[in-house]
Amino acid sequence: MTVDFCGIELEHPIVNASGTFDAIAARRAFGEELTERFPFAAYVTKTVTIAPRQGNPPPRLWELGAGLINSIGLPNKGLHGFLAQDLPELAALPVPLIVNVMGFSRHELAELVGAFARRDEVAALELNVSCPNVETGLVMGADPWEVAQLLERVRPLTDKPLIVKLTPNASDVPGVARAAQDAGASALSLINTLRGMALDPETGKPWLGARTGGVSGPAVKAVALAQVHAVAQEVEIPIVGMGGVQRGHDALDLLRSGARIVAVGTESFRDPAAGLRIAAELSELLAKSRFAETLSGD
Repeated sequence: MTVDFCGIELEHPIVNASGTFDAIAARRAFGEELTERFPFAAYVTKTVTIAPRQGNPPPRLWELGAGLINSIGLPNKGLHGFLAQDLPELAALPVPLIVNVMGFSRHELAELVGAFARRDEVAALELNVSCPNVETGLVMGADPWEVAQLLERVRPLTDKPLIVKLTPNASDVPGVARAAQDAGASALSLINTLRGMALDPETGKPWLGARTGGVSGPAVKAVALAQVHAVAQEVEIPIVGMGGVQRGHDALDLLRSGARIVAVGTESFRDPAAGLRIAAELSELLAKSRFAETLSGD
């Protein structure tokens, strides 16, 4: 199931969604077994921002009948803390490393991209564009012009692949995807979480500390399939498809909808080894289908 993704050779098409698998904590828990049986063909880090972030106030999670609402709030050590503490540990993983970055302006994202452009340990960068640009007030990933301006600012800073993680909370996701491709994106990833809210059954007030959060899991699979399919009709660059992947069949559905590789997110909370299982299930399905030829480029 070897896949070429932006010039990076992956052993199979299954990676993790940013923020859903803590490889450092998993290595402490499972030791060398994690290295020997790493669940994913590439590792996508939690989001890195310029300054350290504590994240949103608790409570941060609400379990749905078919997924989760999370309001984690992107806690991280900041750029310098990540470079000093996390990157050395993550660089020891047996798979390519993709660093997810987010800024509140094009300048901040340029600083992040420039810093990681110089690091040989990093195979690619994923740009989280789901936040508002403090300079314009617009959510970067919801506006084609904002996305194009961002790519024009950061694309010259690195030869590494730049993956733009699109927000599903936009009126014209294919239009944003086209703008990203035309401005130099190497690949796209979608979908990110959908905005949602849960109410405390006793008080009737919002349960999450930040009031709203991101809906993920099986509940969003149909949306993911529709958006991946729509974007695949508009762009030629590779797509990382994600949203509601629990089994090999779910991964195959995303591949058939136009994704080149598939990311597993919420399922890893229930089963930390889900990536291995899903990859094995997908391998069996592909062995029975000629669809596998499209993954290898034949």
